[in-house]
Order: sequence, then C-alpha cells, then structure tokens
Amino acid sequence: MASALRYVLLRTGEQLQFVSMPASHLYQLTALLGRLHKETGKLTAEPKPVLPFALAECDNLELVDRTLPVENGLAYINRLESEFAALPERAYPLVSLLTEIRALQAQLEQWYEEESA
Repeated sequence: MASALRYVLLRTGEQLQFVSMPASHLYQLTALLGRLHKETGKLTAEPKPVLPFALAECDNLELVDRTLPVENGLAYINRLESEFAALPERAYPLVSLLTEIRALQAQLEQWYEEESA
C-alpha cells in the first residue's frame, strides 16, 4: 500500500504537517482545501475553522525531523468533516462544503477498504 501513497505538506501558521493520501486522490485534497479557503471567508459562524495551506506534494517521504506529524488522509478528512459539521452556520449554505468533504471521505473509505481486502 505504501507505494500507492503520496504526501502533501501543509502549513498552518508556523506549524508544518504531512498528510498521506492515495496518489489517485491527492489532487482532490489540494483542490478541496483551495475551495474551503475561498468559501470559509463567507461563513458567519464563529470561530471559523483554521485551514492549512498546501505547500508541496511528494511521492516519497523520508523525515529527518521526526517531530513533524504525518497524518493518515482518511483521519485528516474525518477531522475536517467534524470541524465543519460542528459549525453553527445559519446564513451560508454549509451543506455544499460538507457534501464535498463527505464525497472525498467516502472515496477514501472505499480506497482503504479495497487496499485492506
């Protein structure tokens, strides 16, 4: 399974983190983050989720600094979905953002299921 994974480097403020994703789905995560950045400013709920910026993608990852976290893509999407689902938004159609997050979440669940079979 490791050969089918790629990594995205994310930055939130000064904090860096890697997320491992199936190579076939990595572009969806970077596109989703771009859309969420664009739309989060329109939310009226507070506090708004703090979203990372995608800095780089890579095929192989050999960490020298072991303090940098590497999060599984499905775990990352699950956390993102929880953050957005918990927003008490009333003015912005949050359901459209949740639909996009949940679509990627379902695809990742299926991918991991198939890989473990």
